[in-house]
Amino acid sequence: MSTNMVVRVEGQEFILERVFDAPRELVFKAMSEAEHLKHWWGPRGWELTVCNVDFRPGGVWHYCMKCIDENQGDFFGFEAWGKALYQEIEVAEKIVYDDYFSDAEGHVAEGMPASHITITFLEHEGRTKLISCARYESVEALQHVIQMGMEQGIRETWDRLDEHLQAVK
Repeated sequence: MSTNMVVRVEGQEFILERVFDAPRELVFKAMSEAEHLKHWWGPRGWELTVCNVDFRPGGVWHYCMKCIDENQGDFFGFEAWGKALYQEIEVAEKIVYDDYFSDAEGHVAEGMPASHITITFLEHEGRTKLISCARYESVEALQHVIQMGMEQGIRETWDRLDEHLQAVK
């Protein structure tokens, strides 16, 4: 297992790579099925209180992350809603979706950066190399999410994914 995440910013793209000590099929399921997502999606101290997944091209994943950690100050009790619109799915190989901040009804949050994300699952010495490439509409939009703490949030989320994979494999 490698806990090292490679992070690159290339123009409007935010690229993340990490190797997980689990087979591609399991990593793919963990990223596509509500039963798995509920256990690891979000940074530490947050849980998915809503997780509705329609995993197919044209389908929607609508979710709510809620901060349950009293030590996170003003974030405690805060809800962050998100919505993904699946564009392309190749089982155990690739997931392509548009990612949005949203509200509880699934309406896209105005003024918040959206991204077009391609997640690739590669066989890597009996493990899985996960590559996430998020393309934003502008360099400024990407910088906005970076300033919001996106990198730390994804590091913690992928640490939780790794812990979940170890627990279920």
